[in-house]
Amino acid sequence: MLMPPDSLEKTRAFPKTVSLLPAGTELVSSIAAADCLVGRSHECDWPPEVKRLPALTAARIDPMVSSLDIDQQVKESGGNPLFSVDESLLAHLAPDLILTQAACDVCAVDAKQVLSIADTIRLEDGTSPTVLTLSPESLEDLFSDIVRVGEALNAQDQARHLSSELKKRCEHITTQCDALSRGHTKPTIALIEWLDPPMSAGNWVPEMIRMAGATDALKADPGKSHWIKWADVAEADPDIVILIPCGFELQRVLTEAKTPAVWPHLKDLRATREGRLFAVDGHHLFNRPGPRLVDSLEVLAELLHPQSFQFEATARFAKRIET
Repeated sequence: MLMPPDSLEKTRAFPKTVSLLPAGTELVSSIAAADCLVGRSHECDWPPEVKRLPALTAARIDPMVSSLDIDQQVKESGGNPLFSVDESLLAHLAPDLILTQAACDVCAVDAKQVLSIADTIRLEDGTSPTVLTLSPESLEDLFSDIVRVGEALNAQDQARHLSSELKKRCEHITTQCDALSRGHTKPTIALIEWLDPPMSAGNWVPEMIRMAGATDALKADPGKSHWIKWADVAEADPDIVILIPCGFELQRVLTEAKTPAVWPHLKDLRATREGRLFAVDGHHLFNRPGPRLVDSLEVLAELLHPQSFQFEATARFAKRIET
């Protein structure tokens, strides 16, 4: 059970931990125990009980406006930090370990900002908190991060077990999808990570597309996501289109897909006409590089091969967009 920070005993099996990114919070909770967490970012919401922890960050832009307005706010920021950190609360919590990220300055607090603040904090033994920075770009990086977080938590055995179980699920999907694709032309698929302007999903997504037995219609290279034009999607004419905008929960994806800025680009696609346009909760799945990336792979496999798979995450986090 998650305990309030003030009630945590000083003697513990795991170091007192603050996670400033949702994926880190999920990793800590899956590897060790959620009750070693004493603070979180404002976006950390899984497992649900972590929402009782104090939030140490806040957005300096309005994250609830349209895709285009968010993009404009980011451009107008002039490179200034998009998130603030409650330095006094962080110092009061005095964590042994802080998890942060260096993958995307738009998604969470920048690692340099966290390192600078951590250097000002002095623990009882005179040292500063350890800062562990995560920046995965592939599933293999995720498995490496699980090991690194496990070591930092003194929970190496738990981390190895979690990594092993996740790899087995990945191997099962790959094997099954290979068998389903054998002798057939692989379907083409486009995964869109931002809607206005559109962005093709990169990082681990092209890898997952291959594992699920499909071909990336937008031919994204492994690595960072990249901006595209809606004309690129129309020209690629994918068999399936899946919208996974970063930070958007399912209902928000469904709503924005039907806006005048986006729907005209989607409604005439062959995938849309044939009932293969889907919205998926990018906030909880594809854009959060924690253990549920494997849930994301399973959802992708089910959307591609609905006759062969049925996963709880698909029912909860994915929905066909009707015309």
